[in-house]
Amino acid sequence: MRRGIAATALVAALAMTAAACGGDGDSGDSGQKSGKGLSGTVTFWDTSNEAEKGTYKALAEGFEKEHPKVHVKYVNVPFGDANAKFKNAAGGNSGAPDVMRTEVAWVADFASIGYLAPLDGTAALDNEKDYLPTAAASTKFNGKTYAAPQVIDTLALFYNKKILKDAGVEVPASLDELKGASAKIKKKSGKTGLYLRGDDPYWFLPYLYGEGGDLVDEKSKKVTVDDEPGVKAYKVIKDLVDSKAAITDASDGWNNMENAFKSGKVAMMVNGPWAIEDARAGAQFKDKSNLGVAPVPAGSVKQGSPQGGWNLSVYAGSKNLDASYAFVKYMSSAKVQKATTEKLSLLPTRTSVYADPSVAGNEMVKFFKPAVDKAVERPWIAQGNALFEPLRLQMANVLSGKTSPDKAAKATGDAYRKLLKDYK
Repeated sequence: MRRGIAATALVAALAMTAAACGGDGDSGDSGQKSGKGLSGTVTFWDTSNEAEKGTYKALAEGFEKEHPKVHVKYVNVPFGDANAKFKNAAGGNSGAPDVMRTEVAWVADFASIGYLAPLDGTAALDNEKDYLPTAAASTKFNGKTYAAPQVIDTLALFYNKKILKDAGVEVPASLDELKGASAKIKKKSGKTGLYLRGDDPYWFLPYLYGEGGDLVDEKSKKVTVDDEPGVKAYKVIKDLVDSKAAITDASDGWNNMENAFKSGKVAMMVNGPWAIEDARAGAQFKDKSNLGVAPVPAGSVKQGSPQGGWNLSVYAGSKNLDASYAFVKYMSSAKVQKATTEKLSLLPTRTSVYADPSVAGNEMVKFFKPAVDKAVERPWIAQGNALFEPLRLQMANVLSGKTSPDKAAKATGDAYRKLLKDYK
């Protein structure tokens, strides 16, 4: 999913380059349903990370074999820049891609401002009943479908089996157990138990859910982040760092976390399926079996982790809609999803793909699929992505000691009510 949700909200309007120019192909002809007669260029913005992008580039370019008259212009756009970059291009009607790999929270946001083409009745949506219901839910806005789900994910606890074994500790199932395990790891090896990612609010959600809270109650249109569970969640992350059970760094959370885990500086981190290949590239995991994955430790109320993932959307201003619809159909197909799982251990959004032996037997799928089934759905509202920035600011304030958890929760709630005018 995500390598830095917070960065999306922080990126200012970016200048567009000719190399990332989209919608520059000739319009496909009437062969929308069959795919025959398609031609021109489809510019695809892929937001995958360094460990994934080679696979996605090859898969995307595989579309050209099925449609020789279509050229796929692959552009890898850093995740932290992609949201603002797309809005800047689409809003200026210049340089937006034909197709974009969109984080699940972006779909309603982009659709609400008219930047996405509805996909209902187009070739883009194929065998919709095959999609996992929770994955399909993130593609809808105001009764229309604006994306095809391609990858679904959630967060889990990654752990170094050797470090835990040498310290004589079990994999922690709760935060209390994590603190105890971290103390033993520190005493035995001098290493820290957990890297707590403090610069990205997506990583705050398991602590909030673990205390029985949520950001908002969409049905009753009520802000809930500043209820008691929200206060407790801020207290939890502060306590983990203050107790030295965890270390954190607000400057470059993703890279610092990955490097600390891969080098063995920390024994555990919270991350998702997108980090598997990168983690296995580390010195500590030359023996791939040393990487363990378990549910995110439970808080005082329950264990909870957010639903994430990636969808494929078509720019409303594309000059090659027919080819773009066909490309989305291809990239969200069972064949491509199967290949993505085999190469990257990412989780498909199609039920049928899980029946394939190569997918069903994947060790990471075996863990993450049940975790995804239990993941907490986020609010699929236009402002869903914007809910993260107030969290990011207050996480930094709490972890630095600048603000108390109580004040941080109140400030977050106040910011939400300004953002969500019809919420109380």
